[in-house]
Amino acid sequence: MVLTLAKQVLIMFILSGVGYLMFRTKKISAEGSKSIGNILIYLSLPCVIINGFQVERTKETMIGLGVSALTAAVILLVCILVSRIFFKKDPIAAFAASFSNPGFFGVPLIVSSLSQGAVFYVSAFIAFLNLLQWTYGVAIMTGESKGLSFKKVITAPFMIAIIIGLFFFFTGLKLPAMASSVVNSIAALNTPLAMFTVGIYLAQTDLLAMARRGKLYAVSAVRLLLIPAIGLLLLWLLPESMMDMKLAILIAAACPVGSNVAVYAQLHNKDYTYAVETVVISTLFSVLTIPGIVWLAQQIW
Repeated sequence: MVLTLAKQVLIMFILSGVGYLMFRTKKISAEGSKSIGNILIYLSLPCVIINGFQVERTKETMIGLGVSALTAAVILLVCILVSRIFFKKDPIAAFAASFSNPGFFGVPLIVSSLSQGAVFYVSAFIAFLNLLQWTYGVAIMTGESKGLSFKKVITAPFMIAIIIGLFFFFTGLKLPAMASSVVNSIAALNTPLAMFTVGIYLAQTDLLAMARRGKLYAVSAVRLLLIPAIGLLLLWLLPESMMDMKLAILIAAACPVGSNVAVYAQLHNKDYTYAVETVVISTLFSVLTIPGIVWLAQQIW
């Protein structure tokens, strides 16, 4: 599994290189990159989530959904606590270290190394993470206690996708063949488009200046090493029969900094360049850390 995971990470980095070259050669503009972002947020990731719920409702999957939701909540709270301890006076670093990129980075790795059905186990992780980004994340970024309204959270694309997915899961209904084919095709866009976006971020970064910014290495260490190590120990408590769920959640927790830190930094007039750099450098290091943490989990579990 580790070799499969490492191969998929390498493929994703090659795709990010394609995005880098497309931006540098002006085949993709800054405005075009925003359009790619809209496709990711409003189409491809929702379709990936809906696909993840296309599993049979059994006693095992019902228990798995409940346990994965509880586990996701605990791990995300640990992420926030640890990040707050290390980066109390740096809101961008605290945001970046707290929230990984399970939707655009983790899901392709989970599908390639486990199965499409394993995405089911990270649906709650994705939901809680986005909810916390839009509330706690905005609060620390702006210094205000008020986040987004409940209406905006519940009508967000990822939440709508989860509600649709839960409907199919609990009713036992399946998408018609034609609709399923369309959803699968759109979901397949998730990996290349997400990695193109990382490459575009990289193309807009001063690599030498980034390499000299010591704080970025601290953020990456917390995000890619410390938090996944704690997650590994917490997941160790779950039975071996839940191995797919444990590995899926571990991969989600071990992913690099989520790109939303840059989105929110730009939205709230914070240090956008610094935010982008946390995404870029943690993504670069993750080519080694994600296979490493999964290998370690397989040795310990």
